[in-house]
Amino acid sequence: MSERAAIDIALLQINPVMGDIDGNARRVAEAVERLRASAPFRVALLSELVLVGYPPDDLVLRPDLPELVERALAWLAARLATSGVAVVVGAPVATADGLQNAAVVLDGGERLSSVGKRCLPNYGVFDEKRHFSPGEVAGTVTIDGRRLGILVCEDLWSPEPAADLRAAGAEVLLCPNASPFHRQKPALRRTVAAQRCAETGLPVIYVNQFGGQDDLVFDGDSFALDAGGGEVLRLPACEAASGVVRLQSDGRLAARGAAPAPPPADETGAVYGALRLAVADYIDKNGFAGVFVGLSGGIDSALTLALAVDALGPERVTAVLMPSRHTAPMSLEDAAAEADTLGVQRLTLPIEGPYAAFLDCLAEPFSDREPDVTEENLQARCRGVLLMALSNKYNRLVLSTGNKSEMAVGYATLYGDMAGGFAPLKDVPKTLVYELARWRNRQSHVIPTRTLERPPSAELAPDQLDTDNLPPYEELDPILEALVERDDRVEDIVAAGHDEETVRRVARMLVRSEYKRRQAAPGPKVTARAFGRERRYPITSRYPF
Repeated sequence: MSERAAIDIALLQINPVMGDIDGNARRVAEAVERLRASAPFRVALLSELVLVGYPPDDLVLRPDLPELVERALAWLAARLATSGVAVVVGAPVATADGLQNAAVVLDGGERLSSVGKRCLPNYGVFDEKRHFSPGEVAGTVTIDGRRLGILVCEDLWSPEPAADLRAAGAEVLLCPNASPFHRQKPALRRTVAAQRCAETGLPVIYVNQFGGQDDLVFDGDSFALDAGGGEVLRLPACEAASGVVRLQSDGRLAARGAAPAPPPADETGAVYGALRLAVADYIDKNGFAGVFVGLSGGIDSALTLALAVDALGPERVTAVLMPSRHTAPMSLEDAAAEADTLGVQRLTLPIEGPYAAFLDCLAEPFSDREPDVTEENLQARCRGVLLMALSNKYNRLVLSTGNKSEMAVGYATLYGDMAGGFAPLKDVPKTLVYELARWRNRQSHVIPTRTLERPPSAELAPDQLDTDNLPPYEELDPILEALVERDDRVEDIVAAGHDEETVRRVARMLVRSEYKRRQAAPGPKVTARAFGRERRYPITSRYPF
């Protein structure tokens, strides 16, 4: 029996643009050609549905989609026909059984095979059973005498597809993915991939999409594991990257000419990188010139401004200070200091005039009512009007600055501080906001120390503190994590050591605030369960909590 030839396989981590099918085909071709010029290889593996982007949602129901995809596949096959590279490219492919989420293998100008995803996820952020029909057979392709098995994303997370590929003679598992980020996800992916290695005795090559897509962010962080589950190659997170591994004649996997794997980011740094990428892609892919950030001197807007500058550069970010009669001098001082440290333009637009005008306009209908939260919210809405006017005039998006804790309990003003087109901290609990701010300051000190240390306040009333209306965030956030991310019962949360009245109060606020969250700007998922696409509760409900 002749010895099998070694085969080099490239991992190509690129950032597709949703719906830009022809553009994505060009991005694939250029990535292949760019790497091929410096590091010859035989097979290129790209991410799941890279030709259309992920998740495509109801774009896949468009009647013209299959034709557009086929045209792009034909173009890509012709473009790379003489390159000597076989490309494994993700695309929605029409079959007799329906549209499949497929990995298509192109080589020498021909289509060698199309492998449909077998396990269609229908939980969390995924709705694939709405859009796709499952593949039914173990997908292998033979290139240069080496049999390669293909597992599309979710197929890796179940033992059966990998076992079937092993039985079909696969020598390596190629896994194109579009795996959204959350805090624990990078480690979880490696754990699952290592389990498949242990079960099959085969190496795994895992390529993940990177880039922001609406309320999801994909971190890339692609990798290759040897048959024992050891890491052979890791690509950096949140950036375009590539690398090559060699499937040797004896079946072992080794990095080929690669630099040492970058160390994994600590969890807080990984979250910060994902948020920065989400902001950059939302602004750039949607064609905005830049952003406005309402800068209050508080921790949320301070972190949002730092993220915006890191994502876009200071020249595309404007900080807007909007003081009121209740704004503390230190708030203005700290906001101005951060804006100047980061090198952004800052505008100061006092809201006393607009606020007084609204109070005057409403004097008659409010004449028999005592001042209450209505007057507080009017101040926030004055700010929202000013920010949105600037957005319209300059084609710059407003970044709203609210965090997950506030959104959970409704501690936010509709059409006020909730105004904006994108909410970077929407899925970031308040305690994590502080962790991220401290992490960013360790890179370079941009957020004033006083902003980090002073008690949080909305500054809509004299001497106001968040704790006037909410439990301390150190107490609130674990309760919210239990209610939102785990669907724990109130009784179980109390049994874990929390005060019963506090838990029931937080649960009531959570339920009552659903109508606000439906009107909130999108923001990137970074926790195990985010509001919006992932946690879907009815607005009108009397379910007991």
